[in-house]
Amino acid sequence: MPSQSAPQIREGVLSLGKPFSLHHGGELKTLEIGWRCVGDPTHPIVVALGGISAHRVVSDHADPDSGWWRAVVGPGAPIPSDRYQILSFDYLGGSGLTTGPKDSLAFPSVSTFDQAELLQLVMRHLEIGAIHAFVGASYGGMVGLAFAERYPQRLQRLIVLSAAHRAHPMATAWRSVQRRIVRLGARLGDTRSALALARGLAMSTYRTPEEFLQRFDGQARHTAEGAVFPVEEYLMARGEQYASRYAAGSFVALSESIDLHRIDPTQIVVPVSALAVSSDQLVPLEDMRQLAASLPKCRLTEIHSIFGHDAFLKEPQQLRPFFDQSLG
Repeated sequence: MPSQSAPQIREGVLSLGKPFSLHHGGELKTLEIGWRCVGDPTHPIVVALGGISAHRVVSDHADPDSGWWRAVVGPGAPIPSDRYQILSFDYLGGSGLTTGPKDSLAFPSVSTFDQAELLQLVMRHLEIGAIHAFVGASYGGMVGLAFAERYPQRLQRLIVLSAAHRAHPMATAWRSVQRRIVRLGARLGDTRSALALARGLAMSTYRTPEEFLQRFDGQARHTAEGAVFPVEEYLMARGEQYASRYAAGSFVALSESIDLHRIDPTQIVVPVSALAVSSDQLVPLEDMRQLAASLPKCRLTEIHSIFGHDAFLKEPQQLRPFFDQSLG
């Protein structure tokens, strides 16, 4: 069987060359945007954005282990990259090539409307008039809603997974504690350990009690410092892994951006396909139903997953029929 040819890749860093005004006030004196577009230039464009730790490499065909959405995006995958160009960018305030806090917690408040403006700038740079679909999961879905409200003429359809018109107060409560942990660590001179702890706490909100019962209902390991539980080891390992590759300031900035997010669903006129996960602790099913009911044109699909909020990363087979219907 002949090997599949490598996809065409266009990527770069766009420098704005002038100050960038922020939605919540203030401005950045300089702005750089790291972007990446993969696929046949004759194919329709799909924008794909994910959670706050996602980046411009959505799926790398040359390296099956690379790309934050490699289980969902690829040749023959639920989002088939052999039929679409996949466009993405690094978030403002993140840890990629786009302008962010880098080695400090200090960074102005970032809005999902700011991220939407970055996409508009990249599209203008690439001379893209309109995109076939914006696919946004988690924070990316919030950005998609902001983009659809501000630039309805620049996309044909919006596909939103586990993201609503505003953050639920309970989810804001969890994230507020996480941000305070990081800030406390910075004041005490151990930001990295604080970030690992905050991320470990965050992981417990991404998943479900059902999954944790199946995986971690084992005996504690006794140490000189006290008992260490299987779920504790898992959460701390994930936290340490995250802290080794992600800036603490980016975690704080984009976590806050989630909680500042608010859009008016009644102003979104493009067709919307929304997916809700009944076990999602961060974006409750009722919030997704309220969003869908407020949108002029929306089809809501509901699924159950043991992975909760992380279902968009872990359930490619459940997502396939949703994308088959939503991408048109």
